[in-house]
Amino acid sequence: MVLENRPGANGVIGAGVVATAAPDGQTLLFGHVGPLTISPATQVRMPYDTLRDFAPVTQVVSAATALVVRPGLPVRTVPELLDYARAHPGVTYGSVGPGSTTHLAGEMLQLMGRAPFTHVPYQGAAPVMTDLLGGRIDIAFLNVAGVLPQIAAGGVRGIAVSTLRRAAALPDLPTVSDTLPGFEVNSWYGVLAPAAVPQPIIDRLYREIVVILRTPEITRLMNQNGLDVEATTPAEFRAKIEQDLRRWAEVVRAVGLRSE
Repeated sequence: MVLENRPGANGVIGAGVVATAAPDGQTLLFGHVGPLTISPATQVRMPYDTLRDFAPVTQVVSAATALVVRPGLPVRTVPELLDYARAHPGVTYGSVGPGSTTHLAGEMLQLMGRAPFTHVPYQGAAPVMTDLLGGRIDIAFLNVAGVLPQIAAGGVRGIAVSTLRRAAALPDLPTVSDTLPGFEVNSWYGVLAPAAVPQPIIDRLYREIVVILRTPEITRLMNQNGLDVEATTPAEFRAKIEQDLRRWAEVVRAVGLRSE
């Protein structure tokens, strides 16, 4: 196997290469929720249609983001945070950049929680954490693996995770959906093939990949990095993609986030 990184446009360029590759099962995409379901909502011109141009093989992992707050913020639960934001306008949340899952998670929290938050965009997670630790912003949704050390050290306080299930790496944290049913921000990764790859090849790829994913060693490795193994069927993965395409289109439309 040869791994080829094609950076650019939040992963859209690399995904576009696979979308037009020969349908022989030899070229696969290790894809992320961003270029496959968020970019179609935020970008007017896309080089592919996610549902038309790709054949889902399996969702490899779910990747939760943790809702963390600066230690001085007097909240320990999602309901307390929402009440505090309503009573104290101007509560800020940092993100790794506009259109990212960490940005849209904050927008969903505002929409579903009916509480105002002020978005402060950064370029990457490191400056978000720096300003959170320094008390210059109040809250953030950040990758679980990245916040584990700071939560353990008491630098930030974790109050919830964004996936529908609790994260294996943070089993004591509830989900945001416990308070706001239906809230889900899942930065998943999965394997996809060009759309015209024959179904028998898709099925074989699925079987072979799932055998690996279900080994205890891989599960343990993923959990240590803040990831939860999914190993869904091709049909289940397609349904997940369809669901997220609808979800992000609705959120982007509600907040007016769309680029040319």
